[in-house]
Amino acid sequence: MIKSQTNQMPAQRRPWYRPSLTTQILIGLVLGGLLGYLSPKWGNNVYFLRDIFLNLIKSIIAPLIFSTLVVGIAGGGDLKKVGRMGAKAILYFEIVTTIALFIGLGIVNLTKPGLNVALVGGSDISTLVKTQPQGFRDLLVHIFPASVIDSMVRGDVLQIVAFSVLFAMAVSAMGERAAPIMRGCDALAQVMFKFTNYVMMFAPIGVGAAMAHTIATNGLGVLKNLAWLIGSLYLALVILIVFVFGAVMLIARVPIRKFLQAVREPFTIAFATTSSESALPKAMENMERLGVPRRIVGFVMPTGYSFNLDGTTLYLAMASVFVAQAAEPVIGHMSFGRQIVMMLTLMITSKGVAGVPRAALVILLATLNGFLSGTNLGAIGVAVIFGVDELMDMGRTSVNVLGNCLATVVVARWEGEFDDKKARVFGTPEEIKRELAAGDVALAEAAAEG
Repeated sequence: MIKSQTNQMPAQRRPWYRPSLTTQILIGLVLGGLLGYLSPKWGNNVYFLRDIFLNLIKSIIAPLIFSTLVVGIAGGGDLKKVGRMGAKAILYFEIVTTIALFIGLGIVNLTKPGLNVALVGGSDISTLVKTQPQGFRDLLVHIFPASVIDSMVRGDVLQIVAFSVLFAMAVSAMGERAAPIMRGCDALAQVMFKFTNYVMMFAPIGVGAAMAHTIATNGLGVLKNLAWLIGSLYLALVILIVFVFGAVMLIARVPIRKFLQAVREPFTIAFATTSSESALPKAMENMERLGVPRRIVGFVMPTGYSFNLDGTTLYLAMASVFVAQAAEPVIGHMSFGRQIVMMLTLMITSKGVAGVPRAALVILLATLNGFLSGTNLGAIGVAVIFGVDELMDMGRTSVNVLGNCLATVVVARWEGEFDDKKARVFGTPEEIKRELAAGDVALAEAAAEG
């Protein structure tokens, strides 16, 4: 059966009326924007389609992370590799996120978008005020779940990763007696990749509904509101991608063209939905297709979801100084040294944002309350930003996804396990042959769809 599929699938050409998933998503993005602009009522009415898409995506994450980690770690045989890989991943995360913070700090001081902005209230942030970010000790306790079922229900990625790693270590220690569990997890991983392919068929509708709601709610005029801050953020994100990510790609010898081809779908999904979760299953699938071993994808990608938020950390740097600039008539100029201290605070507190709704705004509010104590300007500044936060969330979330995809390739290269041959055939008929020959029908079908 596999031999027959191998002979037939590469010969098939995609008809013009059945574009690739990336093209379908872009079409959905444009049509959704037009719907929201021409008919705001309908733009808001179709928003439930976006929620359906996100709910389907969230249903994939827990079983996919669990199965890929168990198979990758327990099947690898050498638990020392797991510790070494984890240390390298954390080191890489800290270096890149620190650079992102200081890029944001440099750009916001250069463009000064907060000057002459009146802090006179804005959107309701009462829900943010009630929410407190986790401290470092609380984060350590939070990593280890009391109930993994509860963690899966809440979609707490960090707790799922911690449980899966410990479970995989136990499976590895049991040897042949745990072989049925290994086979079951391997089958579950294959099923979840297939399930991801089905859900992705709904992606163009989901992202189109998300864009329709954004334009219908805010209108095109929102692009003029706080445009200087938004423009400064996107300038900083471009600098991060081109100069930092670009340098990392060159140093790690990442196949740039194939890598960009692999990340375009998850990047676009994250941009439209402002949700890293929505892009996680497709990103994991594409990184494995690109040549990153499953165990590295299964560990680095979900861990980076909590610790490698490059776009978010850059945003936090810019937004905090933006509010400080706007508050200058009351508190005076914030010195560069004090800004550095604020950046160090953000580096620590931002590690506790995983799973917190509007996490970046929560951290921003907590930090500003500490540095603008004695005034209510921190809350007012966050309220002003809140009105256009979704537009900035698109950029920072998609860059988070891009950074995490790059991290998997860097760690795989660092470990000497990146498959260059697999990368060279990514997106070609030859890839379908390789995946079918390896017995991975789900990835072969994903390659055929892509």
